Amino acid sequence: MRIIDCPLIGPRPVAEFNYGGAVGEPPIVDPTPDQLAAQVFYRAGAPGLLREWWYHRPTGRWFVLERDTATDRVHRIVTPEEVAHAIPML
Repeated sequence: MRIIDCPLIGPRPVAEFNYGGAVGEPPIVDPTPDQLAAQVFYRAGAPGLLREWWYHRPTGRWFVLERDTATDRVHRIVTPEEVAHAIPML
């Protein structure tokens, strides 16, 4: 079973999480099926290190993981300050 380390309550099964897309693309709260497909499947870029939004359903919290998409290895949880700095102002 794949485990993700929730920053609030520790290691949890991946089934408790929803993928929210790459940082820089704010996650859509209630996406339509087309928006969800675009957010999850139609991303640009080669495999490598990526910052991604993840939503933990039991705690109701969004957070950002830095994950190697080639190996599916999570490197670290990104701090809120780093996330705020990385997202362009709209």
